[in-house]
Amino acid sequence: MTRVFSGIKPTGHLTLGNYLGAMRRWADVDQHRAESLFCVVDLHALTVDHDPARVRRLSRQAATLLLATGLDPELCTLFVQSHVDEHSRLSYVLECVATDGEMRRMIQYKEKTARERERGLSVRLSLLTYPALMAADILAYGTDEVPVGEDQSQHVELTRDLAVRFNQRYGHTFVVPRATRPEVAARVMNLQEPTSKMGKTDDSGPGIVYLLDEPDVVRKKVMRAVTDSGSDVVYDRDARPGVANLLEILAACEGADPEALSGAYTTYGALKKDTAEAVVELLRPVQERHRELCADPGYVDGVLRTGAERARALARPRVDAAYRAIGLLPAS
Repeated sequence: MTRVFSGIKPTGHLTLGNYLGAMRRWADVDQHRAESLFCVVDLHALTVDHDPARVRRLSRQAATLLLATGLDPELCTLFVQSHVDEHSRLSYVLECVATDGEMRRMIQYKEKTARERERGLSVRLSLLTYPALMAADILAYGTDEVPVGEDQSQHVELTRDLAVRFNQRYGHTFVVPRATRPEVAARVMNLQEPTSKMGKTDDSGPGIVYLLDEPDVVRKKVMRAVTDSGSDVVYDRDARPGVANLLEILAACEGADPEALSGAYTTYGALKKDTAEAVVELLRPVQERHRELCADPGYVDGVLRTGAERARALARPRVDAAYRAIGLLPAS
């Protein structure tokens, strides 16, 4: 059976973009078609300046929301990265296989380094080396497929390179994974900056719809979305990015085609109103289930504990094999 691994980083509150771009597919498709592992990659949140209490809080919130969006612990494995030591164990081994040049070529390293320096912060070494940890996340489980967005494709290519290099030098140990870009995943842009992705790290952004936003907050954000010059509703991502973003969000909520939807509207106001209501209704069951899960924290703890045990059982043999292959003396 195909094995799928994907993770989500607890660096901010999860957004509509996270849900439509990945989480909905994990629940509706991946956990049913493949042996799927979904991970809150909390170690990755430590690569930049952070508040420890906030990382813990967001890690729990992310796990709870993943369950609220439909992940079923009977069908998939849900766990927290730091609960499975094999991620860190394998990460160092892969650092010993990777090169300095490979790490410095990572586009995200360059972008995040620039942002940290703009804020007057020192750049942590882990920001340079974290692609090795990401590779470990994937390779530890014999992963076949990694569903990713365009911004993470470079990291999966590095993972493939490291797997091939390790196998050639030390003997076949790792499955060489492939990146997949699901066709049904939506690309959601910032409502105030429709040429930029709706990210989760800006916690006060008026252009970002968070999964736990109250309905009136969602409506306000969508109704204030930036549109474009002109007044006709046309689906054109290049020339009309604001309107295109609204049409794509509405289409993703309703399972429709954005270009076909454009013909049903003559004003931006009507499009915004329908989009706002569609998002509110999409998020309603997620928020209701989230409230139920928050009232039963013991259940969430149990899911994460069982998930970590399953993940550990899958990862340990392969990581142990990598240790032996690269020349480390087995523990007695």
